[in-house]
Amino acid sequence: MKIKEIRAAQIALTPPQKTTPRPSQHPNHSLHRPLDRYDRFRTDRTGTPPWHRIACVVTAEDGTWGLGLTVHSPPVLPIINDHFASLLVGENCMATEKLWDVMVRSTAPFGGQGLASYAISAVDTALWDLKGKLLQKPVYELLGGPQKDKIFCYASGFEQEWYMELGFKATKLFTPWGAADGLDGLKKIEELVATTRQLIGDDIELCLDCWLSQDVEHLVRLAEMLRPYRLKWIEDYLPADDWLGYAQVRQRLPWQTLASGEHWYLPRSFAQALDGRFVDILQPDVLWVGGITAGVKICHLAEAAGVSVIAHAGMNYPYGQHLSFAMPAIVWGERSESVSPPGVPLHEMVLLPGTPAIQDGYLVPSDAPGFGIEVDLPWLEGVAI
Repeated sequence: MKIKEIRAAQIALTPPQKTTPRPSQHPNHSLHRPLDRYDRFRTDRTGTPPWHRIACVVTAEDGTWGLGLTVHSPPVLPIINDHFASLLVGENCMATEKLWDVMVRSTAPFGGQGLASYAISAVDTALWDLKGKLLQKPVYELLGGPQKDKIFCYASGFEQEWYMELGFKATKLFTPWGAADGLDGLKKIEELVATTRQLIGDDIELCLDCWLSQDVEHLVRLAEMLRPYRLKWIEDYLPADDWLGYAQVRQRLPWQTLASGEHWYLPRSFAQALDGRFVDILQPDVLWVGGITAGVKICHLAEAAGVSVIAHAGMNYPYGQHLSFAMPAIVWGERSESVSPPGVPLHEMVLLPGTPAIQDGYLVPSDAPGFGIEVDLPWLEGVAI
């Protein structure tokens, strides 16, 4: 079966929320970004580009189509529509390994990582959805079948009271302060972590996301200060390409479980991290890293090295759900993007119809063909912008 058409467009997804949320317990907390070292960007948040999600539809010659997603619409769309489409139309739509390799090699001259990796992710996830539909199998069956009965999930954000009410047994905080905030920032982070640990008790796992905003010295001091609070891990603490910094942190914090990977792209970056034993947990995002094909390769690398994988935001969409269900290396699943406002059920925050919602801290993916996404082409046209 050959590919007839590849087309991508920017979309706006909104959840079908009906319940009025309760007031937030932490309205003034937000994730600290690298750009927030400058007061102007910390207050007006203009450093975040107003780019939208991308929906990519790959259509086979019999009319069957698959849907993939990614983000960063303005710079990524031309890579898909002007470049990948011309390369892949007419190829065998079942040949996901070959098609992925063609996309990777064709973008190598202008940077296969970063924005090109997002474009690869959109096309690759659409191809896997299409393959599942053509074979009438859920994608996790095509990846080897379910490896676990259900996926243990954790919630990321600042509304820990609500997450516990929803049944989560693990949660992750974001740091609202970075290295530029110095000792005062360290003290504030410690206070936040201490308060959260007291709130959730000792039987809930607690993690910390620093989102590229620390440096080596600041991170080491922070980890030492937070040692009494028994963090499950600290993640994403340095700029993604600071390999020397990762090596230094690993050497200076041999006792601390470290995680990273959401801003690493394509499997080679993860192979480099594994070679240096920089982290204990890899965190690829299937919609950024190069799709399902890249995710499988990363999981196999990790399993061979004895390192765990937890897909970044993997429970937000069915793509990460299916990968997590099938791969032995993936031990947990993350629900992020604000999870849900206090008082709003998780099923009302599903952005893509057909995506199963977490129940009591666990999730089982859809067993419908492909990724089980329940949308049609008119629906996609309705959310296009």
